[in-house]
Amino acid sequence: MLNISPFYFLAFLTLFLALGVVLAKNPIYSILCLIGVFGCLSIHYVLLNAQFLAAVNLIVYAGAIMVLFLFVIMFLNLNKETEPHKPALAKLAAVIAGGSLLLVLVTALRDINPTGYDPASFDSQVGMVDRLGLVLFQQYALPFELASILLLAAMVGSVMLGKRETGERNF
Repeated sequence: MLNISPFYFLAFLTLFLALGVVLAKNPIYSILCLIGVFGCLSIHYVLLNAQFLAAVNLIVYAGAIMVLFLFVIMFLNLNKETEPHKPALAKLAAVIAGGSLLLVLVTALRDINPTGYDPASFDSQVGMVDRLGLVLFQQYALPFELASILLLAAMVGSVMLGKRETGERNF
């Protein structure tokens, strides 16, 4: 019987779904494959003992952002008649950009020497929520508060932009 580790199975499934995102003709199938990729990545986070990141990945990305993508694609009603044909120059530019990215990745990862972990110094609690909270509110308290002020200003700005003036008509 084959003894396949969960990591290799999930890595294969993630790559298979990522290819489905790129190669799917229907944008709805592409979005569904992307939701599967985010689900597999969340399981990878659980295997790395980062349960908080797994939950946030599922809630924020697979939940909120993918639903937003799905609604936008459904409202656009993309089909072959409305989608313009891509010229050969655009396809060539995409191949050159992808090849350049592959070259940069291979160059950056060429000299990496992966090592195992030392069981004596391994900390299994590194990805837990309480550790993340301690680091966030002790070491990164000022950037955290600045980000919250920035988000508050963005919410107030969006409310002010969306507010109707008296006598104004929106069509």
